[in-house]
Amino acid sequence: MRESLNAAAVYTPVNALSPGTVRIEGGRIVGIEKGRDRRGEDLDGLIICPGWVDVHIHGLGEYTVDDSDGLLGIAEGLLSRGVTAFLPTVASAPHEEILRVCRSVAAAIDAQRRGGSGARILGLGLEGPYINPKRKGAHEEDFIRTPSWEEFLSYWRASAGAVRVVTVAPELPGGLKFIERVVAHGVTVSIGHTDATYREAVAAITAGATRATHLFNAMRPIHHREPGAVIACLEDPRVHIELICDLVHVSAPMIRLVHRLTGSARLIAISDLISERGPAGLVEGAFRLPDGTLAGGGCALDEAVRTLVKVGLPLDDALMAASATPARACGETGVGLLRLGGWADLIALDPETLVLRRVYLGGKRVL
Repeated sequence: MRESLNAAAVYTPVNALSPGTVRIEGGRIVGIEKGRDRRGEDLDGLIICPGWVDVHIHGLGEYTVDDSDGLLGIAEGLLSRGVTAFLPTVASAPHEEILRVCRSVAAAIDAQRRGGSGARILGLGLEGPYINPKRKGAHEEDFIRTPSWEEFLSYWRASAGAVRVVTVAPELPGGLKFIERVVAHGVTVSIGHTDATYREAVAAITAGATRATHLFNAMRPIHHREPGAVIACLEDPRVHIELICDLVHVSAPMIRLVHRLTGSARLIAISDLISERGPAGLVEGAFRLPDGTLAGGGCALDEAVRTLVKVGLPLDDALMAASATPARACGETGVGLLRLGGWADLIALDPETLVLRRVYLGGKRVL
């Protein structure tokens, strides 16, 4: 059955049509047009854009990424925040625990393929264990280790090839060779939790790293005589930049500066949310350990988009940062972008407040 949705504006988000109509058939988009379809459903002045794509999230509410039930719980819960696809992420942990998460992700993806619901699980992100203890942040130091190709392959196999991103501190012994092998294997390398100098970070990018894990946080600070990994990542057009947009991890002026340098094509808004079951608690807008160490972001992507607009980003750029750009950074073409033939995973927002009003997954209204 074909369905048409009329909106005050449709953001693909590469283009904007005002007013606009999205036509859906068989769960996919078969038309995006300027104007209104008189036979279509009128969304009462709302705007349509792609569902958010969160490519860095550890948990939600009571759910964690530790098992397939938790993953599916996160998938269901994220729909109420407008997230229609996500990349569950595991932090540094014992080898067997990461293996268990890898198997759980494979099982959860299979469950969704067999008719499960919730936001689409895109794969798995490894935020560690190959990071620098000096920049460990909330990671447990006992579980941090130097890069191991054989160990990484065991994770990739256990996940049935679902590992999509791995964070690496390139200054670690064997770091550059590890990056080259991982990239050649088709997996994205993200520079993060690192004390790398500018030259070490440039070498990592030359080796194939194309992402920066929550820029600024858990990285060597910028210094005018040693700019470090932050500047190396910002100045290279090949690198996508993750930002936690809760105004605690990164201030408004720095968000604006990053956007000015990267534009919408490289900026990725992430939540970095964690489960409420762990030792960290939500304190003044971000998760912190009892000693005050920042441990996770304090807002989901619906709020992050509102924050980006509030601090001065154009609406279409804020939408890109939470949908098309993170999807592209993960090699995804079927989500994060409203296009002919793509999944009809879309959301409807109030044009004034950007508050979520409707969510569609595969053309079916789920909120």
